[in-house]
Amino acid sequence: MKVLIVGCGNIGAVAAQDLAKSMPSSRIVLADKDEGKAKMVAQKMQNENVSYMRLEVSNSEKLVSSLKGFDTILGFLPGNLGFSLVEACIKAKKNLVDVSYMPQNPLTLNDEAVKSDVTVIPECGLAPGISNTLVGHAASKLDRVQKIHILVGGIPEKPVPPLGYVVTWSPENLIDEYKRKARIVVNGKVVDVEALSGIEEVDFPGLGRLEAFYTDGLRTLLSTFSGVNEMWEKTLRYKGHAEKARFLRDLGFFEDEELDVDGVKVSPKRFTARLLQRRLRMPGVKDVVALKVEVFGLRAGRKAGYVYRLLDFYDAKTDTTAMARTTAYPASIAAQMLLKKDISIKGVVPPEKLGVDDDFFRKFLIELERRGVKIVEEEVTV
Repeated sequence: MKVLIVGCGNIGAVAAQDLAKSMPSSRIVLADKDEGKAKMVAQKMQNENVSYMRLEVSNSEKLVSSLKGFDTILGFLPGNLGFSLVEACIKAKKNLVDVSYMPQNPLTLNDEAVKSDVTVIPECGLAPGISNTLVGHAASKLDRVQKIHILVGGIPEKPVPPLGYVVTWSPENLIDEYKRKARIVVNGKVVDVEALSGIEEVDFPGLGRLEAFYTDGLRTLLSTFSGVNEMWEKTLRYKGHAEKARFLRDLGFFEDEELDVDGVKVSPKRFTARLLQRRLRMPGVKDVVALKVEVFGLRAGRKAGYVYRLLDFYDAKTDTTAMARTTAYPASIAAQMLLKKDISIKGVVPPEKLGVDDDFFRKFLIELERRGVKIVEEEVTV
């Protein structure tokens, strides 16, 4: 079996390591537009079954041609390139597991994927990803879903000044999350609200008092669970973070439009991203990921619900952040299940559709737990 990993950043590198360890007989090729980065990651792994190549995703024709020699593709690209990779995989008739937060709706490509007889699993990371899988599993045990709540965040083990936060993923994507309007469901209708709004305090076991605020993370759930009364995702941070982030946003530090600074064109967003990268990328600070998913509804005419909790920490043995573990492992596990024919459904299949299948869900949780990522399920009476 031959697997192509597109994008050799933090998350892609961890997924590659997991695949190489779990499927030593497979051939894994790391691809990036920066061949030096792909080479560095491959050499660091020191696995005979791992190699690297340069791949330019912006050239659609060459991309499709490059994909044809592989059995399965894993995508870890910036959001603006994710949809192009989905289209290319469908044209090349190759299965894909992707974590990109693309602005387009990947479900619009479902019919094309079915015609090409391929499986595309989009947004298969932490949230969306694990969160969606849990929603799908809970929904399968209810006759009707009425409310879906998702609380998720990656934070340092202890607050770090000045924002109580460290950067463990793309600062550009973080800025986009804070400026993009969040789509939530209120009284059965999809409405737009400001990111960083709807602040509430939350007690999370093992972490204490946090704050939560709206961000745009529901994604495919807005289509696959269109009949619910209430649905939202909120991001978890230490108290006070949202106010500081709003201050930066309202002053214009997150804007794309370039400013003229002494004859030099400068994008406030890119400038801010570089500052965040410099000041808040702290490899010595251990991170933690917290996730809580609540699904409420009806079963046999009575109110019922399920609550799931995940708390994951930095792994000192492998020097892997909690954010990388909880984002890369779901994608790697799903890709391995595709390769082993444990997933047979064709089309664009978001994680919530996979979570409905008891066999998939059981195997998925077992594999996560083998990697130290534990999810606790609680049935509640509403």
